[in-house]
This record gives sequence, C-alpha cells and structure tokens, in this order.
Amino acid sequence: MIPLAFIKLLEGSSLEVKQRERDGVVILDLDGRLVQGDGDSALREHLASLLEAGRRNLILNFKRVDEIDPKGLGTLEYCGGKFRESGGRCVLLNVHSDNAKLSDVFKLGTAFETYQDEMDAVNSFFPDRKVPHYDILEFVGTLDHHRNSPEESDVPKS
Repeated sequence: MIPLAFIKLLEGSSLEVKQRERDGVVILDLDGRLVQGDGDSALREHLASLLEAGRRNLILNFKRVDEIDPKGLGTLEYCGGKFRESGGRCVLLNVHSDNAKLSDVFKLGTAFETYQDEMDAVNSFFPDRKVPHYDILEFVGTLDHHRNSPEESDVPKS
C-alpha cells in the first residue's frame, strides 16, 4: 500500500498559480484543476495574500484550467465577494465549457464579469480608457491630401 503523503507528492498540486501584472492589475494564470483539496485551498490562500497586500484589482485567467468542481466554484464565489467587500474587483478571463459544466459557466458569468480577451479585461478596470481606433484608409487619405495641397510657403505671393 502506498502512503497517502507519497501519492500527494506524485500528483503534485492540482492547481498551479502564476502571478503577473499588466497596467497595475494583478493577473493570476491558473494551470490545472480547480477542485476540492490543494487546488481550491492554494487559490484561496493566494487571493487572501493579495487582499492583505492591498491588491484589489484582479483577473483570474482560466485558459489552462482543465476542470472546475463545485468546491472550486464556491471558492471563486467566496473570494469574489471578499474582493467586492474590500472595494476591489475580480474578473474572469477565458472561462469556457471545456473546463466547467455549462451550468457552472453560466453561474460564473452571472456572478462575475467575464472576458475572452485579456486587454478587454484589463481595460474594464479603467472606465475612461478608450481603445484608439485607427482607420488606415482615413490615414492614407490624409497623407494624399497633404501631398497634393501646396503649403503656404510654396504658394507664390502676388
């Protein structure tokens, strides 16, 4: 019989959490399974340490999450509430039906703001931020207009 502690070593943690930052917003890239046990407790501890450090704006990236169970879902809801209570926000990125049941995806979508694009998620923390829109045809037209119209210095004075 294999001791339980040895099995835990072989399996490793069910969830790896990597932290990075973009425009002052903390992004946690999750990799693995957000399930009861190591997965949900590791995430809960990491989120608690962020709150203790005064970090209130958070994006949880689920791109590499294979599974979310009811305990993991409960951890997300609990932590989301803690961030709201502290005056911050927690948004979700890349949640899809491949890593959670469709009903859970729907539940997460109603409890959290969810995004499929990282820049959209980051911009959601800055309501006044507008993504600049560039129309290449308009730009080329402006260049042609400047090339074809004489500047004042080129116009002969009468």
